[in-house]
Amino acid sequence: MSEPIHNPKLEEHPDSNMEKDPEDWVSGDDPMTGAQAFYLTTLCEQAKIEPPREDLSKAEASKMIDELKGRLNL
Repeated sequence: MSEPIHNPKLEEHPDSNMEKDPEDWVSGDDPMTGAQAFYLTTLCEQAKIEPPREDLSKAEASKMIDELKGRLNL
């Protein structure tokens, strides 16, 4: 068998964005990404709620995604 490929991006780091509150993100005030908008729309459809407003920031979108995933037990 071959050895797994080392990928430092998959390791946990204390300053990882995966652990930071979205409010602390450097780019948190930037507009949400297309991927976030698409995922939020899908989650809203599953939760049977209105889709998000289009002017959400990356941080706001991330928080809403987390909230909806919790509601939907995803």
